[in-house]
Amino acid sequence: MTGQDRFGENLGLGHEHQKRPLKVLVVDDSAVVREVLTAILSSQKGITVTTAADPIIAMAKMDRARPDVILLDLQMPRMDGLTFLRRIMAEDPIPVVICSSQAETGTEAALRALEEGAVDIISKPKIGVKDFLRESSLVLIDAVWGAARARLSPKTVSSSSSLVPPPAIRGPIQNLRAGFSRRSIIAIGASTGGTEALRLLLEAMPKDAPGIVIVQHMPQGFTAAFARRLNELCVIHVKEAAEGDLITNGKAFIAAGNRHLLVRRSGADLLVEVTDGPLVTRHRPSVDVLFRSVARVAGPNAIGVILTGMGSDGASGLLEMKQAGAATIAQDESTSVVFGMPKESISKGAVDEVVALPDIPSAILRRVSPATGPLKMKDPGFRI
Repeated sequence: MTGQDRFGENLGLGHEHQKRPLKVLVVDDSAVVREVLTAILSSQKGITVTTAADPIIAMAKMDRARPDVILLDLQMPRMDGLTFLRRIMAEDPIPVVICSSQAETGTEAALRALEEGAVDIISKPKIGVKDFLRESSLVLIDAVWGAARARLSPKTVSSSSSLVPPPAIRGPIQNLRAGFSRRSIIAIGASTGGTEALRLLLEAMPKDAPGIVIVQHMPQGFTAAFARRLNELCVIHVKEAAEGDLITNGKAFIAAGNRHLLVRRSGADLLVEVTDGPLVTRHRPSVDVLFRSVARVAGPNAIGVILTGMGSDGASGLLEMKQAGAATIAQDESTSVVFGMPKESISKGAVDEVVALPDIPSAILRRVSPATGPLKMKDPGFRI
């Protein structure tokens, strides 16, 4: 099976309708990294690669030929990657995938890059580690195709973080007239564009919201920092999921990068299970793995939510949740950075309700607190 057929079959990318090759610009000061990334991407039909050793060289090349996607290192001479990213997002938004180290400084800078408009993060390839290169090749190629489909809008250059929420949805929903069931559980899956969507959603959750379990496609080493950042912004407690964590109201657990997240039952309690295993729907952690486990142990006491992202991960699991009696929600196309995962879920008949991102928190809370009545969040005009 060719690379084109493989990706067409598994991701529904429809490369056969592509009129020209996808142009990718790799910007990294390491000649070895540029060589490895070029080799991986060039092996795929429909992708052409250009490289630059720093942003100054990259800008000169971009003047001659605008790329469709940029793979960007953050620590480079002459101009750092974040400064370059801000210029791109302000002047001519191009989908950017951050290629970052897993060092602490690398994770923090990469998360800031997502706030500044980057659509995805991948880990720098570990040269010479055969298994890592094989799996990271899949992640890299998927990230590039996903980025190519991302819908962006210009960002105003500012020293303030773009994580500041729109005023109309700042803070948790407060106008509730009933408490939440302690038996309920919310399961969420997201990929490309999902970090910002999750931030908006979790910030709107009140402190006694049902327990939340989340798979966001993100490399190992980045999820703990992402969880810490969300924990600073939310009234609920957010942490990276660890084996045996008790899922209770007011807590959210984010799957650790490179580990599958499941939910298991222990008597009346629901607990986190963290496990290794093969890629499922091309991912580890996989949304399908999480959703299937929630369908088994929580059934009608669960709510499944599929957010922005490339591919089909989560669609089959969400259908299993619906068949087990769970309520299911998908983010709508107008507010999705990439409408792949929600669209696949809708196509499978797995979705009860399609909702714009700003209205998803109230849609969830209506399901777990029926006595509350309709909760309406004012439309903040948030569109990506």
